[in-house]
Amino acid sequence: MSSQLTGLEYLTRILQAPVYDTAVVTPLDSLKKLSARFNNSILLKREDKQPVFSFKLRGAYNKIAQLTPEQLAIGVVTASAGNHAQGVALSAHHRGTKAIIVMPRTTPDIKVESVKHLGGTVVLHGDSFDQANEHAKALSKSDGMVFIPPFDDEDVIAGQGTVAMELLQQHRELDYVFVPVGGGGLVAGVAVYLKMVRPDIKVIGVESKDSACLTAALDAGKPVDLDRVGLFADGVAVKRIGEEPFRLAQDYVDDMVTVSTDEICAAVKDIFEDTRAIAEPSGALALAGLKKYSTQQQIKEKHLVAILSGANVNFHGLRYVSERCELGEQKEGIMAVKIPEQKGSFRQFCQVLGGRAITEFNYRFANNDSANIFVGLRLANGETELKSMIESLQTQGYPAQDLSHNELAKLHVRYMVGGRPCEPLNERLFSFEFPECPGALTSFLATLGENWNITLFHYRNHGAAYGRVLAGFELPDEQYGDFIAHLEQLGYQYKDESENPVYNTFLTH
Repeated sequence: MSSQLTGLEYLTRILQAPVYDTAVVTPLDSLKKLSARFNNSILLKREDKQPVFSFKLRGAYNKIAQLTPEQLAIGVVTASAGNHAQGVALSAHHRGTKAIIVMPRTTPDIKVESVKHLGGTVVLHGDSFDQANEHAKALSKSDGMVFIPPFDDEDVIAGQGTVAMELLQQHRELDYVFVPVGGGGLVAGVAVYLKMVRPDIKVIGVESKDSACLTAALDAGKPVDLDRVGLFADGVAVKRIGEEPFRLAQDYVDDMVTVSTDEICAAVKDIFEDTRAIAEPSGALALAGLKKYSTQQQIKEKHLVAILSGANVNFHGLRYVSERCELGEQKEGIMAVKIPEQKGSFRQFCQVLGGRAITEFNYRFANNDSANIFVGLRLANGETELKSMIESLQTQGYPAQDLSHNELAKLHVRYMVGGRPCEPLNERLFSFEFPECPGALTSFLATLGENWNITLFHYRNHGAAYGRVLAGFELPDEQYGDFIAHLEQLGYQYKDESENPVYNTFLTH
């Protein structure tokens, strides 16, 4: 890299960046619900409104706009997990040059197809950004094309800095700006501009705990390689911070905060509820950091901005986001509880919960002494309430443990509770539907009565109008008629699933 630019030189480059040949000035939206909840004025910079649904267009175009006609005649090459790729593809098309985009094989299909639609040639290589990046650099050397760095470049950083220029034009009263960090180009550009123009504004970098490369570099005093990076927030899944972004971050970024996957999911939900926009995980990263940092630092009655950096979300990933967001907001807790293996124990256990809404209930008969159940609870007061509930359960003879921070439990075990019983049972399997409302599950268990032993139970609250339960009962043939008559009296919609092939394949002897 050439001699290092000063802050004033970066300011000049940002002011002169021709990004609006392709990029647009994006809205700065007020998040009214979140503002009321946190007693701050919380604003969202909507970079998802760019033509490629991400801020990356700014830096990519600013870099390509500096190329000579000779360089444009040969073409450009880059590596990206998706958003930079789309920015380069559109920018190259606008400047009349070809673009080869190297993307990790893990890149969501929506991003791959978007790059192709914008005219880029996609090469899938490696399982991480770093592997794709090395391959792109090799192609640059062998074919003579100009490599367009995704973040570690002065022109790219200056292009990203135009986000901060717009912020100050749109809202003068700013106290904190929260910026997502992957390779560091955005946070570097935003920080240097704000500190040159408004040094009183605090710039906070936000990283995923699974890819906190800038935090690691600041701790070490130099860029370092992370041992591994998580791919959930794929747009920031970078193993090593850029050299120039690190230099600028050291001088201009005030603080850093890292957030968990669950906290990111909660931020995706917050954005949707306030704007009806669906952010990609890395796009919601800054808001997750804003929520966490403002709570930790007890920030009140201030003007806070989070940059929504992108909305190129893999639609099928929303299932995961929906499952985890309640845990991220501490509105749900999950735990393992041991209860006696006897008739009526489910109902008695629900009564001990004191009317709390149950979000999940998984059980499979194991032996005649005790049963381990997997339980989810709706929380009003977060971890404090869950801790109190666990202590109360233990006092009343129900051994319990908190699983809310156990990644194995959340990713896998909650779906695996059950399997085949350890001994043959006279079992019948039924599915039920009942109107969903507070206390509905407890009422359902109470109306079933205690004449038949429950051998399998699965319930999950999905926010729908009707709750769905799968339950097994120890039911000898001679009692089947009485059981059905009892169900008819209850009035619940039910179906005998005993002959369902999946039941016979996975859940019975």
